Amino acid sequence: MSGPEHLPAGYRLGEYRIESVLGAGGLGVTYLATDINLNLKVAVKEYLPIDCSMRADDQSVSARTGPADGESFAWGLKRFLDEARTLASFRHPNIVRVMRFFEGNSTAYMVMEFVEGESLSTWVAARRPLPQQDMLGIIVPLVGGLAVIHKVAHLHRDIKPANIYMRADGSPVLLDFGSAREIKGGDQEVTAMVSPGYAPLEQYHAYGKQGPWTDLYAVGGVMYWMITGNKPVDAAARIRNDVMPLAATLLPTGLYDANVLEAIDWALRPNEDERPQSTAEFLERLGIVPIDAMSRRAMATAAGNGVSSPASLSASSPSSQSQTNTQTTPSTPPGFDPELLKRIETAAAQHIGPIAPVIVRNASRKAASVAALCERVAGEIEDEKARAVFIKQFEEAMRESRTQPRAQPVTPSTTQPPASNSALPAELLKRTETELSRQMGAIASVVIKRAAAKARDESELYLLIADELQDAAEKKAYVRKAVLASKTR
Repeated sequence: MSGPEHLPAGYRLGEYRIESVLGAGGLGVTYLATDINLNLKVAVKEYLPIDCSMRADDQSVSARTGPADGESFAWGLKRFLDEARTLASFRHPNIVRVMRFFEGNSTAYMVMEFVEGESLSTWVAARRPLPQQDMLGIIVPLVGGLAVIHKVAHLHRDIKPANIYMRADGSPVLLDFGSAREIKGGDQEVTAMVSPGYAPLEQYHAYGKQGPWTDLYAVGGVMYWMITGNKPVDAAARIRNDVMPLAATLLPTGLYDANVLEAIDWALRPNEDERPQSTAEFLERLGIVPIDAMSRRAMATAAGNGVSSPASLSASSPSSQSQTNTQTTPSTPPGFDPELLKRIETAAAQHIGPIAPVIVRNASRKAASVAALCERVAGEIEDEKARAVFIKQFEEAMRESRTQPRAQPVTPSTTQPPASNSALPAELLKRTETELSRQMGAIASVVIKRAAAKARDESELYLLIADELQDAAEKKAYVRKAVLASKTR
């Protein structure tokens, strides 16, 4: 895929070493790179518009010589930096994380987390016909990410299968915010950029009435494609004579609940005023939250605080009652030196506080090596310099782990019951739900169900609940509960 216009493998871009080209589009190219300081894989996106730029021998980028090239290049560069600033302000597990952005080579670069996995198109193709629980297991977390974006008055404006990636653990991540824009009051001119089939009519012209309903049209389009295998008919072709079949007419009876199919068709209505006006409304139609005013208020509050719960809470959806077939439950891993784990906990505590033991223990369940373990823990340290200091403390152990495979977990006896959610006592869940209801009201039962479905012990239960709380004091209280529970294990 690489060509002469791309940075060559081995090129040093500050502390980043270019390894290969991951992908290229009209406005830029994305590279796989290595952060030399942290010895960590990252994705680096370079602003490199095909139509109006060229690269010199010294790797600098400039506008071509055409009369409009300079203006187009400058406009696109500003837009690229706007995308970087927008993404860097978001914190959500299902939105690609931007670590930093900077200018260099007379252009700009964005450093993002490197997401290992596969494209949504590949993921879905291997699983059709896609069960409802699997489809909702992807869409609901993504809508939770959109709730965060919309809360700060931004739109993505380019949601489509190509911009959704599936991590190795089965969780989705929303990529490519190149079309993202801030929503401003009153009439506004917005650049017309569309992905046919997924963009609603208001995106086809500069003065279209755009809002959360615009992104939700695209979400409906992705869902339509996921369950039918067909891309929706272009919005511009649906105005005079809407020939697109409803989702409910294209599926075998019983494969999907009626309310889910109705939600898809609702989101895809050509008239923006007839679509769901918010992520909360859309999720409610899907049956993801209880339909009562208290729950609606609690959900809106949670979405405003940048947590993943609004999209993941489900009292009635099948996706909340079973794992998707790509997800596995890691067992508590042997193979890590207890003394090393203690050193990692102590070092991490200097940066993230008393929650460090819980973070390290959870990371150790998923990591396949000391290097992977340290990288997972380092990801919880927000300050870049502090993160580098932490990694440097364990460079030697990480280096050794890359040449010495970690000891394999002992296979449990067939007479031993596997780890499951039944390990959490009903009395504990009931007591915790009663306590939590004082802070969250009726939605507390849904939060507990979601946390219990993921938690493998009491400390993890409290940690997951803490993620759902908006009040800093209440959040800290549950973090303390998690730490205390981990010490009594």
